[in-house]
Amino acid sequence: MSTELAEETRLDSHVRAPWRGARLWLLSWPAMLLSCALLSALSMIGLGVGILLVPPILIAMRGLLDVYRDWIGRWTGQRIERPYLPGPEFEPGLNGHVKRCMALLSDPASWRDLMWVFADPVVSVFTALLPAFLVLYGVWGLLLGGFAGDLITSYGGNVWYGWIHVTKGYGADTGTRVETALLGVAFIALGHLTGPKLLAVYGRWGRLLLGPTERSRLALRVQHLTETRTDAVDTSAAELRRIERDLHDGAQARLVAMGMSLGAIEHLLDRDPEKARLLLAQTRESSAKALHELRDLVRGIHPPVLADRGLGDAVRALALDHPLRPEVQVDLPGRPDAPVESAAYFAVSEILTNAAKHSGADRVWIDMRHDAGMLRITVTDDGRGGATLGGGTGLRGIERRIGTFDGVLALTSPPGGPTIVTLELPCALSSPKISHS
Repeated sequence: MSTELAEETRLDSHVRAPWRGARLWLLSWPAMLLSCALLSALSMIGLGVGILLVPPILIAMRGLLDVYRDWIGRWTGQRIERPYLPGPEFEPGLNGHVKRCMALLSDPASWRDLMWVFADPVVSVFTALLPAFLVLYGVWGLLLGGFAGDLITSYGGNVWYGWIHVTKGYGADTGTRVETALLGVAFIALGHLTGPKLLAVYGRWGRLLLGPTERSRLALRVQHLTETRTDAVDTSAAELRRIERDLHDGAQARLVAMGMSLGAIEHLLDRDPEKARLLLAQTRESSAKALHELRDLVRGIHPPVLADRGLGDAVRALALDHPLRPEVQVDLPGRPDAPVESAAYFAVSEILTNAAKHSGADRVWIDMRHDAGMLRITVTDDGRGGATLGGGTGLRGIERRIGTFDGVLALTSPPGGPTIVTLELPCALSSPKISHS
């Protein structure tokens, strides 16, 4: 079955590749118009007008080239990151406009974009567009072998198709007509056969100019680390506040009450032993509740099963307490580092909470595995779907949490379901660590 699916996918790729290439070529025309507008705006910088015109044109060009990056990534497998350096915060007034314009122009990616929009209409003709041209030329050959050849020659016209001259007497020559049609079929087949390969060449060309330079990559990396460090600090501060609040409102309040009860019992032992025994029973009950709250608090900080048994068993334990009783599949030959384990555990916990609260699902599946240096966790539910990262479901917080470890979150949730949340965290695995205590 997998072989049949692979053949189907390959056939689909050959059929679609020429028309995908044609769409990429058509995209070069609005890009050229933007480049002409940019050159005009640059020529007016000395007059001051260009300072106001250059930034919006460059931003529009970047938006259009993001479409290129998206299409190239989806159709050729060449994933292209946005290469743009982080700019300064916009300041009102003329000084702010000047700073913004200079920041955009000093970004090497802006000039690489300009180089792309000038060169791409030519490069795309010989790569992305060529298969579609061959297919259309082949269709023209089939038409010439049929009624179009008769139509042209009946009006005294003539045309060359490859080496075949379509001229007077062509309609009566059946052999030549068949040869024209066969040549057309050959061009159509050639277009579809070469489509994926030429599209792949075009993808490499796109990655060369539209991808980040080493300087951009380093700057983006620094920006990402700064943001994730800030998120980690904010998350840690919020967690400490939560622990402090839980201790103050829960276990600490019970312990204070127990101390007061014990003081009252001390005074009642001789005068009213019966009431003292009643207070002792209440104090024992309070101590049990305080212990239960402390255990819940510790479990919320770092579950003992996670430390003792690892991520797989901790998620299985989580699933046992979940109302939907998720099915858990684990393929982890070792253990990630403790911080990664903790982040992954709490991310799965939050996703399961979302599924119980918002999805309306009957079943949930969790798949955990480690492959190519990446911890991949997929949580799927059969609920109503329609989930979004910005929908107030906490998924954005999960994304920030795992972003501290260069992790990424992907969400697929069409209306009607299913909802699939995929987490990927780069990490190495150590040997399994199991406590026998």
